Amino acid sequence: MSDTETLDMVHEDDLPGHESELEPKPDWAPLYPGSGRLAGKVALITGADSGIGRAVAALFAREGADIAILYLCEHDDAAKTKEIVEGEGRKAVTIAGDIGDKDFCERAVRETVDKLGRLDVLVNNAGEQHWDEDITDIGEEQLKRTFQTNVFGMFFMTQAARPHLKKGAAIINCTSITMYQGAKILLDYSATKGAITAFTRSLSESLVGDGIRVNAVAPGPIWTPLNPSGGSPPEKMETFGEDTPMGRPGQPNEVAPSFLFLACEDSSYMSGQVLHPNGGTIVGS
Repeated sequence: MSDTETLDMVHEDDLPGHESELEPKPDWAPLYPGSGRLAGKVALITGADSGIGRAVAALFAREGADIAILYLCEHDDAAKTKEIVEGEGRKAVTIAGDIGDKDFCERAVRETVDKLGRLDVLVNNAGEQHWDEDITDIGEEQLKRTFQTNVFGMFFMTQAARPHLKKGAAIINCTSITMYQGAKILLDYSATKGAITAFTRSLSESLVGDGIRVNAVAPGPIWTPLNPSGGSPPEKMETFGEDTPMGRPGQPNEVAPSFLFLACEDSSYMSGQVLHPNGGTIVGS
């Protein structure tokens, strides 16, 4: 899919949404000075234009990594993330396209390696979410599209990245609290997140012998463009995140440290695991 075709994509809602139009703005800024935990590394982050992906890009850059910023078509948001990364003194490239397209994933990885020299950390963060009151409301196109982005895209990106990932590399996938709790209006989305958790555990078993660690993060309700741009009913946004034990939604910069921990040597004895930044909700692991 060309960049022009990506820009012109028509969605049944406003997804994935622009962070530049969201009020209040999500908090993406790292909370602490860096300590070089990713010095000399290159990270490819899908969905890095906004939300959790932007916060991860900012934190990784502060810790010394150069960043490939993959995104669908929100050029203004991606340009802001690039500015943030470069403001930390690191290199950044922006690559627009649909991760549900295998050819795009292969091109994006090639461009990352060509421009940044290597690939050490793959963050499979991008995803899409649509709400429906009943399973009969979920159309075939939506079902296919949700799995194409959330599951196929993760497979395609990992397949493209695998030849470049050497001993010491890390893959971090974004699953969700909905995989553990369920979500009655997010049937297709929750199903993809269950698949991602199984994929994470199985891929870990496949790659751990090569010195490549695979883990995941399962965020709870986080203030990003995903939900207010059509991922949840508008009336639910008034109380978004208030049902957590902490009584509020999380911010992207409260999730990003989980990705950093799993990307760096601090987690050298962990693979096949899932971290749960979710406001205090107790879930099965």
